[in-house]
Amino acid sequence: MRKYIIAGNWKMNCDRKEAAALAAGLAKTIGGMTTVEAVLCPPFTDLTTVAEAIKGTKIGLGAQNVYWEASGAFTGEIAPGFLKEIGCAYCIVGHSERRQYFGETDETVNKRAKALLATGIKPIICVGELLKEREAGKTREVVLGQIRGCLKELTADQMRTSVIAYEPVWAIGTGKVATPEQAQEVHAAIRAELAKIFDAEVAQAVRIQYGGSMKPDNADELLKQPDIDGGLIGGASLKVDSFTALVQAATKPS
Repeated sequence: MRKYIIAGNWKMNCDRKEAAALAAGLAKTIGGMTTVEAVLCPPFTDLTTVAEAIKGTKIGLGAQNVYWEASGAFTGEIAPGFLKEIGCAYCIVGHSERRQYFGETDETVNKRAKALLATGIKPIICVGELLKEREAGKTREVVLGQIRGCLKELTADQMRTSVIAYEPVWAIGTGKVATPEQAQEVHAAIRAELAKIFDAEVAQAVRIQYGGSMKPDNADELLKQPDIDGGLIGGASLKVDSFTALVQAATKPS
């Protein structure tokens, strides 16, 4: 049985004071939950603040990006070991905004994922299609191609500990959302592709999040789908009430 994972991607929001307040609020509302895995992914500058605020709770800490080298002349980058030292259990890689604005590719996402896994951090590997790709009927081609590229040379054991986040790019920050049936169709295709790359046991073990404008009012229907194992949450993760409601939605029986 796969445990739901609800991860909050704070993106470039919250200074340290705001981060401390948000994390402290969530520590009170969801800090003791064990049936759902909740993860907070603040900006790099907030990681230590959030780590302190959630210390002693069941909430996990995650980063939003990482570089694949352990150290060196890479100005502005953060090594996996730095994140591990702070207490990060997860790290997002390949988010559509990283691909769109900063030129990340399946190849660099693959390097990041391998570096994280070698350090003992679980990657949340993002894949998803653009609106023009969906309208052209290329959703499966694009998404499954990303899966193959991002997971290249990962072992079965590494894959079991990784998380996939399907984020239809056209539904991020737009208020649009894939229907539960549309989301389930792509999640099922991803799981089938994992079975081809690895095997059926690995495919059934991997958690696949939905990452396209999941909110408290649509979470129930999305989470009822058999291959949707949680959410990678953007805007709704920036308020205690809405993120708490999403975590609580994942505790309900399907």
